Amino acid sequence: MAKEGHKYIFVLGGVMSGVGKGVVTSSVGLLLQQKGYPVNLVKVDPYLNVDAGTMNPTEHGEVFVLRSGLETDQDMGNYERFLGRDLTNEDYMTSGMVYQSVIARERALGYNGKFVEAIPHVRDEIIKRMEAAAEYNGSRISVIEIGGTIGDFQNALFIEAARVLKMQHPDDVLFVMVSYLPVPGTIGEMKTKPTQTAVRDLNSYGVQPDFLIARSTHSLDEKRKEKLAVWCNIRKQHVISAPDITSIYEAPLNFEKDRFGDMLLDALHLPKKRKASLAAWNAFVKAATNRKIPEINVAIVGKYFDTGDFVLADAYLSVIEAIKFSAAKLSRRANITWINSKELEQGGPKSIAKSVAKLKKYHGIIVPGGFGESGIEGKLKAIRFAREHKIPYLGLCYGMQLMVIEYARNVLALKGAHTAEVAKNTPHPIVDVMLEQKKHLADNKYGGTMRLGAYPAYLKKGTMARAAYKKELVEERHRHRYEINPTYVKRLEAAGLVFSGTSPDGVLMEIAELPRSAHPFMLGTQFHPEFQARPLSPHPLFTEFLRAAISRKRKK
Repeated sequence: MAKEGHKYIFVLGGVMSGVGKGVVTSSVGLLLQQKGYPVNLVKVDPYLNVDAGTMNPTEHGEVFVLRSGLETDQDMGNYERFLGRDLTNEDYMTSGMVYQSVIARERALGYNGKFVEAIPHVRDEIIKRMEAAAEYNGSRISVIEIGGTIGDFQNALFIEAARVLKMQHPDDVLFVMVSYLPVPGTIGEMKTKPTQTAVRDLNSYGVQPDFLIARSTHSLDEKRKEKLAVWCNIRKQHVISAPDITSIYEAPLNFEKDRFGDMLLDALHLPKKRKASLAAWNAFVKAATNRKIPEINVAIVGKYFDTGDFVLADAYLSVIEAIKFSAAKLSRRANITWINSKELEQGGPKSIAKSVAKLKKYHGIIVPGGFGESGIEGKLKAIRFAREHKIPYLGLCYGMQLMVIEYARNVLALKGAHTAEVAKNTPHPIVDVMLEQKKHLADNKYGGTMRLGAYPAYLKKGTMARAAYKKELVEERHRHRYEINPTYVKRLEAAGLVFSGTSPDGVLMEIAELPRSAHPFMLGTQFHPEFQARPLSPHPLFTEFLRAAISRKRKK
């Protein structure tokens, strides 16, 4: 159980999804942490999936993997990046997890034959998990983001759990509602009615927001602050304007200017220990938003972009952020272009060659992770082009596997070389399923069964990887079932490919690269380095990739 007097801040969203609940939660966590309070952040996802691992990234966005291996919502990545530390399994909760626990307990007669219902049993399991997260983290304040939008059927039980906590501990619980105020083009006036309606919906749950974060394209004027205060029953100074910003990392700085953190502490009856120490954060934001610094052009060749007429950048969110962090460190601004790999394999040979040749204008190319067959040949063509034209290349997970396959096909001349994930009967399975994974696949066990979470890797002396990390042993997060087939390693190395990072027993190939004498920067990782990139501690591999890209730009 959480300590008596433990404080809770619940962040909820109104009007529509995607208004920035995760950014608000992350910012509040950073501010309170910098003000001297131990904080833990919790993400509540109301879907029935037990975790995020089986969801399509074009529908849900990136799956973020914790150090433990738990597959979570992308907001957990934001939490880690803002707080600058790893989160735990206790900091994540889905309806699927909750129901699974309740049903397992019922099957084991854990309820002593009682009639098991949503209320109180499911609700109490939610409260128990919230309290357990606080206890595990040893925090003073929990900031809990409830996913979805007010009025959704799915998140009602989580709001009910928060309401009960507020009823039991009225001085220890706050509600922060993040709502959207549209400015219709044909009207030209900011409208408060949708937010008023959202607050009224929240009131129907027995919950009254203590703070209102007013998201919009424009800053909130005094007239609308007064209107929201009156009609939403909120103190005027607790209506916080949050207009669109250049970078999400500006949010905590803006909140600090508005004394949002101090007002939260006042409302929680906690003393103000100190001002938030945000000098390093401010320096990063200035570097990341400086439009005058030189630009570097980076192409991300992926396939999870198909969402109607729009591009879903969220599928590669951590990759994008990792690029930004390293670019800021190098006083550069990354200009990222999305290239759908499926478009690099459409049409006749001349049309394809013309499409691929357009990659020459970029200073660096990244092929991120992924699964399945679609878009693979387009990615392989992009990788070959990067290798042959000496364009800095960084391959992540699938991007490393395809880099090795491309090398086997076009340097070793192994015709038909492929991954067993796509071509089960390939004569040269350069990438094959891990032995322990074969039974999972045979039994149709896909959720939570991949190689997940942090694993160690040893780095060879004299390699780019060792030079970037500046140490022999590293630990990185994985999410995959397939590995480089060890039976081909010696042949690949004899042909010039270097496996610069391996598992401690030398069986698993963790990093592949070409020596600098052959290519300025061609490196792939079996793991996902983007998951450990932070604003104040950029990932060394992304930084070295961008250094090489900068060098290419200078030479051009």
